[in-house]
Amino acid sequence: MASGMTAPDELPDDIAELKAIIRAQQDQNARLEALVASFKKALFGTKSEKIDPAQYELEFEDIETAIAQVEAEIDADERTAPLRSPKPRQTNRGSLPKHLERVEVVIEPKRACGCGTKRHVIGEDVSERLDIVPAQFRVIVTRRPKYACRSCEAGIVQAPAKPRLIEGGMPTEATIASVIVSKYADHLPLYRQSQIYARQGVNIDRSTLAFWVGKAAHELKPVHDALLDHLKTSSKLFMDETPAPVLNPGSGKTKKGYFWALARDDRAWNGLEPPGVVFTYAPGRSGKYASEILQGFGGILQVDGYAGYNRVLDLRDDYPIGLAYCWAHARRKL
Repeated sequence: MASGMTAPDELPDDIAELKAIIRAQQDQNARLEALVASFKKALFGTKSEKIDPAQYELEFEDIETAIAQVEAEIDADERTAPLRSPKPRQTNRGSLPKHLERVEVVIEPKRACGCGTKRHVIGEDVSERLDIVPAQFRVIVTRRPKYACRSCEAGIVQAPAKPRLIEGGMPTEATIASVIVSKYADHLPLYRQSQIYARQGVNIDRSTLAFWVGKAAHELKPVHDALLDHLKTSSKLFMDETPAPVLNPGSGKTKKGYFWALARDDRAWNGLEPPGVVFTYAPGRSGKYASEILQGFGGILQVDGYAGYNRVLDLRDDYPIGLAYCWAHARRKL
């Protein structure tokens, strides 16, 4: 973090200007102290298991952004510009993968020397910066020519149209996939996606995007079922449930539903099966929903201390289930 101090020999002799420098540095120090207090609160403040760790990441992002803004203001103000250390500032610049496309830009100086001869290259400095090309919309135009024979009346020949996810609709499968990933992986609501598209002149109503997502969900149902069946062939699984607000039709309000996660991750002990997770929605938290989801599974099920999971012990004898409780939850009993 920049200190904001000015070298004594660089201070002006004018009293009014000195007061201005002091006031500017006092304001910067107060803001930095507030940022430090916020950082300590986010780092050492009271935490709860109910708080998503991502919320703390958001706080750190805001703090780091504010610190960078204060440092930029210090650097831009000639009166409070800090002394530059010969050692460059240590920052996490990341690494640029080798597979990214490289676009080279050569900045040439004047080749002609003052003595009248032409300069020759003795070396070069190379730097790399990360550039992003914003998402670009394009239109796929599909043409299906019709052919006929002039020598006979065999009829007209035309290649059949390729099947589409939405018959007669405008989106390609890649477009629908992008909408789904933005909504469920990046948590970007459909109305915001609609606004993003509109800024590029592509006006698509939110309800239209919702129709695309619903259609894709129907087509992906067999994939979900196949993944669920595959996970049930494992000898050990993990299960947990989390509340999710859902619309209550007719009331204009929301009600509490639950997402049940069934997961497998054997990487810790070099298991042969790849990790996987399936989410299943249920209107409640009762153990009967866990029993319904686990039909066909037999093995070890790791769960927390919720008593509703005892219901899975009542499954059919040909698929016995043993419960393994999470040690991290044992501290609740202490």
